[in-house]
Amino acid sequence: MKIIQKVLIKQIITENSKQKLHKHFYDTKMQLDQECQQLLFEQRKLQNKHGISKQEVAHRFRQEVKKRKEKMKLLDFKIEQLDMLESGSEIVEKEVEAIVDVNIGSHWDEMMGEKAIILKDGVVIRIDK
Repeated sequence: MKIIQKVLIKQIITENSKQKLHKHFYDTKMQLDQECQQLLFEQRKLQNKHGISKQEVAHRFRQEVKKRKEKMKLLDFKIEQLDMLESGSEIVEKEVEAIVDVNIGSHWDEMMGEKAIILKDGVVIRIDK
């Protein structure tokens, strides 16, 4: 029988990976900022149309801008945390699913233990089972 199990993808921080993560966080933050600017532009356009509640439009757009600003604050926090990390530190990058064979006589506790794939600069260097 086959089951699906979650596997952590961990990354060992190097100067190269730190720079890539920093750039990714910064680019994402800039994208969110552009979306905020675009939303404000769209809001001004919609508020000039007749038959649409200006208060409703303002409320909905405020909510969308607020969501993006919260994501930007989270990215600022991640950037701060990244700056504090030393080279050689391990961080969890994401989680993926793997198919595991379960057979009669399999040791359940060993099979269900935390599994992880460890990367360094995009190369698998270790698989923890």
